[in-house]
Order: sequence, then structure tokens, then C-alpha cells
Amino acid sequence: MGGSHSSENRWTLGLQGAVGGDGDDSDDKEKEEEAERERQEAIREAEERRKEKHRKMEEEREKMRQEIRDKYKIPKKEEIAEQQQQEPDNPLMRKKKTPEELAAEAELEDQDEFTKLKNTIETQVNELKSQIESKCVMQ
Repeated sequence: MGGSHSSENRWTLGLQGAVGGDGDDSDDKEKEEEAERERQEAIREAEERRKEKHRKMEEEREKMRQEIRDKYKIPKKEEIAEQQQQEPDNPLMRKKKTPEELAAEAELEDQDEFTKLKNTIETQVNELKSQIESKCVMQ
């Protein structure tokens, strides 16, 4: 039983040291606050350096992107986005399609595999029909 009593004394001694009011407590708090301020300032400075580094890297990337756009004559995405924003959201107010645009869309829709096959067969049948008609003379 003596062993449990000694561990209890250590705990209370440790507690008294932490709670004790010797007057050094205010100095410790000031030192801790100063250390915390320094730590926060160091974090802030590191964050600013990191942001500046990334800003410079992004500028370099943007220069490279622009060189590529210029070389291949590609419009910048912002320009494309502006063109898309000009179209109104209301479907009744959208730009009307020309007959040529409608015909092009219809042609694209017709280009599925089955339709291609059907068109090919129809073309061949019509060619054979015209060949036969030219050879046969009706009396």
C-alpha cells in the first residue's frame, strides 16, 4: 500500500508546482505570448513568400501558354467564354440558325452507321437501275 501513497504524493506535488503562485507566472505568460507572436509572424512571412513564389511561377506558365497560343493561333479561353456569354439564356431569344446550318446538322445526324449503309445501297441500286435502263430499249 505504500507504493500507491508515494505516486499520489508525486501527483499532488506536480499539481502544486503548476498551480503555485510564485509570481513567475506572469513572466512565463509574456514569454509565451511573445513566442506565439513571433511564430505567427514567421508563418505569415512564409505564407507571403509561398504566394509570391506561386505568383511568379504562374506568370511564367502564362507566358509559355501565350507563346503556344500565338504559335498555333489559338484564342484564349477567356475570349471564348466571352463569346458564349453573349448568347442569351432564353431559348426563344437565341440566334436563329441559317438554312445552311440546319442542313449541316441534319447531315451530321444522318451519318450514323445504319444510315450510311442505307445511303450506299440506295446509290448502288440507282446506278444499276440506270445502267439496265440504258441497255434495254422498251418497244
